[in-house]
Amino acid sequence: MGNADANKEILFMTPVFKQMIWGGNKLGTKWGYEIPGDNTGECWAVSAHPNGDCTVKEGTFAGKTLSQLWREEPQIFGNVEGDRFPLLIKIIDANDDLSIQVHPDDVYANANEQGSLGKTECWYILDAPEGATLVIGHNARDNAELEDMIQNGRWDEFLREVPVKKGDFIQIDPGTVHAIKGGIEILETQQNSDITYRVYDYGRLQDGKPRELHIDKSIEVITVPAKSVEESVINVSADRKNEMNLLISCSYYKVWKLDVDGSMETEQDYPFLILSVVEGDGTINGQALRKGDHFILPSGFGKAQFAGKMELIASTVC
Repeated sequence: MGNADANKEILFMTPVFKQMIWGGNKLGTKWGYEIPGDNTGECWAVSAHPNGDCTVKEGTFAGKTLSQLWREEPQIFGNVEGDRFPLLIKIIDANDDLSIQVHPDDVYANANEQGSLGKTECWYILDAPEGATLVIGHNARDNAELEDMIQNGRWDEFLREVPVKKGDFIQIDPGTVHAIKGGIEILETQQNSDITYRVYDYGRLQDGKPRELHIDKSIEVITVPAKSVEESVINVSADRKNEMNLLISCSYYKVWKLDVDGSMETEQDYPFLILSVVEGDGTINGQALRKGDHFILPSGFGKAQFAGKMELIASTVC
């Protein structure tokens, strides 16, 4: 098969799973994945990060890692510049509350974390219990108040909880204090980075010891005052069926929701398009798809024809 034909192949990815202190078993029971244990918190679904490098399931590139493809077959990704695959897609099953955390931007991460990228991310809420909330932002008015609230553990005053429900979409810019609460499942689209600063962890112990906190770095990178709730939470109301509904476009990614009901067709004219089936099943160009499948449509793929009843989240670089 020539390289031109390889660009017509759909790259199905084999996920990498992460066990977490706050993880659960829904990635096994609801998603049908073979998980390593009942505290599996994250499915790294499309990732080329050293801490979790996905492999291609089948076809010309079967068994190759995504980071290898990025290096060896740049034409698949439209010859996008960069020393690493730019995005990372995860499903997160929070059985318990995650730590209160914040991410640095590219400049800070590059200087302080051995040349890492920063972490801009966004969440599509796949499921949430009745009355669910997330921590997004904080109530400190200035840096002095921020430092005082954190150093003196004034968490109830400091943290801003926001009600959320299935179908909400949240953009988390670097410097945003945030935490996913127990019972919530999300699909996360983010920069290819694994840098997280923990501000507070509810005094939990792991192997008998508290997990490391990063108070000083957190105070340095938290944005004060926080962005308004309206700027962070985007309600994805009744989606138009059978089209690409844009959720966000920022410097690092564009993300869409697709509600396939019957059939839809779209032209893959981006450098590459990542897709995750988050509900239902169907086909793409005649190939079977089901909930939990994650795949990449390469550069020059052409027409993508979807059929069935399913919901997908798609993303690409900006």
